[in-house]
Amino acid sequence: MAATVQTTPGGSAVHPDHAQIVALLDDAPMRLPHYLAWALSSGGTLIDGISVFMLGIAMPLLTDSLGLSPLQTGLLGAALVAGAIGGAVLGGRLADRIGRKSVFLLDMALLAAAAGFSALTWNAWGLIAAQFVVGVGIGMDFPVSGSYVAECMPHKKRSVMMVATIACQSVGLLVAALLAMALLHLQPEPTAWRWFFAAEMLTALLFLLGRLNLPESPRWLIGQGRNREAVHMLERFVPSDRRQLERMASRLGSTVHYVARVPQGDKPHGYAVLFQPAYLRRTLLSAVPWFLMDIATYGVGLFTAVLLAQLHFTGRDLSLVQQVAALVRGTGLIDLFLLLGFALGLWTVARFGRIRMQLAGFAGMTLGMGLLWLSTVTSGMHVPLIFAGFIVFNLSMNMGPNSTTYILPTELYPTQLRATGAGFAAAVAKIGATLGVFALPLVKSALGVPMVLAMMAACSLLGLLATWAFSMYGHGLTLEEHQTQDLPRHHAQAALLRAHPESTA
Repeated sequence: MAATVQTTPGGSAVHPDHAQIVALLDDAPMRLPHYLAWALSSGGTLIDGISVFMLGIAMPLLTDSLGLSPLQTGLLGAALVAGAIGGAVLGGRLADRIGRKSVFLLDMALLAAAAGFSALTWNAWGLIAAQFVVGVGIGMDFPVSGSYVAECMPHKKRSVMMVATIACQSVGLLVAALLAMALLHLQPEPTAWRWFFAAEMLTALLFLLGRLNLPESPRWLIGQGRNREAVHMLERFVPSDRRQLERMASRLGSTVHYVARVPQGDKPHGYAVLFQPAYLRRTLLSAVPWFLMDIATYGVGLFTAVLLAQLHFTGRDLSLVQQVAALVRGTGLIDLFLLLGFALGLWTVARFGRIRMQLAGFAGMTLGMGLLWLSTVTSGMHVPLIFAGFIVFNLSMNMGPNSTTYILPTELYPTQLRATGAGFAAAVAKIGATLGVFALPLVKSALGVPMVLAMMAACSLLGLLATWAFSMYGHGLTLEEHQTQDLPRHHAQAALLRAHPESTA
């Protein structure tokens, strides 16, 4: 009996051999090659955490060593995330055009070079430029790592491995805290910041070397019609009959696997397709809440040490290096709850779905910022309120929006558009991050810490409202099913979809 050829909403026929390759990827058991590929693809999010922490902790040392002005301090913080805007746009588009692995190698090379220059520069403007390029490298990696992990991990483990990928951001924060404490102990001098950036460079070089042997995404390869290469990469993930795979590749030839909501054109889809009716709501859901979250996340994350100092967490009679060391310990303790939030997210996002956890997380972030604001206007219970606010904010953010905003774009777009869509969403988010880190010190200087915290609470509340307004429920669907089924917008419809998936084909 001949295999049935399926037709997608975009009007393209799905070859049964392509369907079998996708099924092999989705149904495979988790094996060592999966974990190795995941670890190597998570390097960008790890270095993102390291770079944000190192730069935040280095600020007081840099002000002393390079004589940074308030404007230069704001530009230095903003440069890291501003670079990520262009990096995300470039990296996402390149990854859909030339492949996931090629961009993985390019962004790590950029990161290593820029971090090395940061460690050696004697000029404030040179450091700002170098940190901008570090941001470009990090921005390029975000849409590629999300797309790669989504495409290569088994379907039942995709949610967990995606949360684990973005959780490496918090692992990076903790690694950076340990490194900073060690480096300040070995060299208790204001110039210790150079070793902070040197540690970033070495980390990027290690990932660059490791990624040389990373297999390309089989889903991306079949989406380009490179089917013989795809089955060779598939063999590295799934133990299969090599002769059967070779016969499949011969039958497929250069046939492109295309499952999308818009017809396949002669030219590759660009950013304009993200705003067509088929994808507009998905684009708004992917980008707007992430934009609002990053205003709060990067604004608070990059300047946690500054906020702690402003809230009199450290003793005023300590030397500069001793104050920085105390801030490292305090910030590292707070960042432990970032990782705990991700640990909870590994279970909650898979169990309750992306949208529900995003809504709950934004609500918790609003509460956390409210507690921090309260600590600035009350005389008693000062330090406990500070830590309670940071803990609630970090737990809620990472078991909710910080995980889900990273996952959603990779699921809502087809393979040929996946990194492009994720890159656009990440770029919009980094615009929010840039606004947060640039505006926060200016607002703090003009209006004080309470106004900063009120702004972060407002952004968190707006993130909740935007998620509710643009929500789409596709919990439990495969990547291809996201393109072939209508996603409901309300909880009642979501329950109906899970109970009777055939009713919304």
